[in-house]
Amino acid sequence: MLRALNMEPIDDQAVAVSKITATDVKKVYSTKKSQFVALDRVSFHVDAHEFVSFVGPSGCGKSSLLRILAGLETMTTGTLSISGHEIDGPGADRGMVFQSYTLFPWLSVRENIEFGLTLKGVPIFEKRAISDHFMELVGLQKFARSLPKELSGGMKQRVAIARALANNPEVLLMDEPFGALDPQTKNSMQELLLRIWEKEKTTVVFITHDIEEAIFLSQRVYVMQAHPGRIRQEVVIPQGLRENLDCKDSESFIKLKKQIISLIGAHEE
Repeated sequence: MLRALNMEPIDDQAVAVSKITATDVKKVYSTKKSQFVALDRVSFHVDAHEFVSFVGPSGCGKSSLLRILAGLETMTTGTLSISGHEIDGPGADRGMVFQSYTLFPWLSVRENIEFGLTLKGVPIFEKRAISDHFMELVGLQKFARSLPKELSGGMKQRVAIARALANNPEVLLMDEPFGALDPQTKNSMQELLLRIWEKEKTTVVFITHDIEEAIFLSQRVYVMQAHPGRIRQEVVIPQGLRENLDCKDSESFIKLKKQIISLIGAHEE
């Protein structure tokens, strides 16, 4: 199912129940000689416990949008809020997972996962119980004492996901987290992330270039266009489509993928 955006007002009822609400977000980067509009009139919503992905061509502003959501950059104009509170910087209500693993190389798997909890002053027994839970969730119980250099790329990203979730964020922001992985590892990480989301029900905003990945993981996909970055279509993923990786070979999955490819191709013309 496709919905056109920026052509009619956002539904008031949808906004009322949304975890994230964005209205007319614009981001302009300025240099001494010129200005570049990365995002223009971007409006969307993400409901609580929903998994939503953004796809689009290079230069469409996906990562800029995520960095604004994370509070790492400021928008030029517009409004953007989480649980009704306008974003004015980084916060504990958001967890971030990047394509690069961003682990502390001198800390063990357990210590990396517990890092945010340590900063918060969480008692040792509670901290240990939380890290045990998330190490089990990502299948790293046997590697609690291992350093990042002793782990594969997929294992490092599992640590990064566990560390973000251990802080109990309202929203998990993921910027192409599997982009650097080989295809087999990428597939296994997609399945793992879907299982984690189904169990934890954390609200997820996911940025990816991989259309198959977006369809497989998401309940809704926002398709963006570039120059300037805008949302032109919302794609609702039918329930029951993404039971396992085999669904990627189904006729309905392939048809949906072709629709999104066509949308992105049309935007690049």
